[in-house]
Order: sequence, then C-alpha cells, then structure tokens
Amino acid sequence: MTKPVIGFIGLGLMGSNMVENLQIRGYEMVVMARKQDALDAVMARGNARIATTPKEMAEACDIVMLCVTTSEVVESLIYGDDGILAGIKEGATVIDFGTSVPASTRKIGTDLATKGAGMIDAPLGRTPAHAKDGLLNIMAAGDQATYDKVKPVLDDQGENVFHLGALGAGHVTKLINNFMGMTTVTAMSQAFAVADRAGVDRAQLFDIMSAGPSNSPFMGFAKKYAVDNVSDLGFSLNNANKDLGYFLKMVEDMGTRAEIAEGTSNNLQAAVDAGMGDGNVPEIFDYFMKLNN
Repeated sequence: MTKPVIGFIGLGLMGSNMVENLQIRGYEMVVMARKQDALDAVMARGNARIATTPKEMAEACDIVMLCVTTSEVVESLIYGDDGILAGIKEGATVIDFGTSVPASTRKIGTDLATKGAGMIDAPLGRTPAHAKDGLLNIMAAGDQATYDKVKPVLDDQGENVFHLGALGAGHVTKLINNFMGMTTVTAMSQAFAVADRAGVDRAQLFDIMSAGPSNSPFMGFAKKYAVDNVSDLGFSLNNANKDLGYFLKMVEDMGTRAEIAEGTSNNLQAAVDAGMGDGNVPEIFDYFMKLNN
C-alpha cells in the first residue's frame, strides 16, 4: 500500500524527532522551518523536499502536520493567499499536534471541509525522545472517517493513540491535562517556599507528603528543583503560561469560570513578567522564595 506524502511544519525539538521517525519508516516528507540546520538534517536523510509556502506544501501532500507554538501561528499557516487552505487537496487531512484553542480548531476544520479536506487535532504527551522512537501519547479528535484514514500514520508516531471524539476534543483534553499538571507543580513549588520560610525542611516535607495521596510525578518535578536543584520537567514557564491562558479562554467560551486556574495563571504570568519565562515550570519556586507582601 502506497504511503501518503506528508508535509510537516515546525521542526523544533519535538517536530524534528517526529519527522526523523517518519523518514525512518519510509514516508516521503515535505518540510518547512525557520532553522536551516533543522532543514539540512531532514534533507540529509533523503526522500524529502522543502516547500517555500504552506500553500505549496498543501498542494503536494496528502497529510499536512503542524507542530507549532500557538493557535495564532496555526491560523497564520492556514489562512492567507499562500496558506494551507488555498492549496489543500480534496481528501487531504491537516493534523495539528500543538496545543491550540478548541474554538479556533473547530473553525479551521469547518473551513477545510469546504475544500473537501479533513482535520484532526492531536496534541501530544511524552517527550522528544519518545517522538524519535514513535512512542508518543497522541490525543486525537475528529470525525471517525478522517481519523480512520490517518490512524496508520498516527500509529507509527505513537505508542498510545486515543480517539476522543469530535474535532476539538483533543485540544480540550490537552488543556485540562496541562491545567492540572501546571497547577500541581505551581502549588507544590509554593508549598516548598512557604515551608522554607516557616523553618520546615523541604526534603522532610516532601518525604511526608509523598508518603500520602498527594504524591504524583508532577509533585516530584517540583521536588527535584526545590530540594535537589535539578530542573528537568522540560516545559517552560512561557508555554505553561500560554496553555493556562488558552484553558481560561476555553472555559470562558463555555460560559463559566475556573478560579483555581485563574490563580495558577496569575502566578505563571507574574513569573514570566519577572523574566523567568524561559525557565522550566518548577523554577517558579525561585519566584515564590522572593515574593513579599
């Protein structure tokens, strides 16, 4: 069976490893990226070419994959004279692997449908190392026929591929997941800072709390930084701040509020405003340690 031609935009650490995995598995790739070294690495592996515009890529590909930072970037790639929508082929599929606003995802899906094309939102779990080995967790959503068509490719990229229902459900799930995870790290980081000010040993606090139901991997990430001075969550305060903002926008669109998320968002924004945005999320502990009335 002939493999689909795949376009890929966004050759950051995650995207580059995803493309390498696809190339190893024999897919023909059409790529776009801002970094020449990332493009050079793809071309050196062969069976690949570079597109100059999203439209050109869409005209050449059966599946167009996006692994970019924000909904705004996704929309900029979709729309416009040289955008994906202008070049998409009937029967083709766009897959958004990023973390986006569900309302934006659904709008794009509706617009692609007018061209006879489909869309899947498929945010990711796990790390770039998992991407290189095709072992990601993939939270996919979209109509069943479109999902079934691209599932063999998703299976080559993910160890665990979930179909969550209608378009947008993947991004909803990812935002809920990130709200919970980032809130846990933020809360535990503040707990360590409060303990320190109260004269309680941080390591002992962790030993006590981790022996009970509060224990979690995210709590462990906070401990590694606050106690062991190791920052290895691999998720920046800038990204966490963006995702919490998207979560709050989603909740607002639902006509309700998420006050716990508002608190987490306020803390993340304050840390970003303090110049800490490029650091990993557990490093918010340093912000709390300096926080005064």
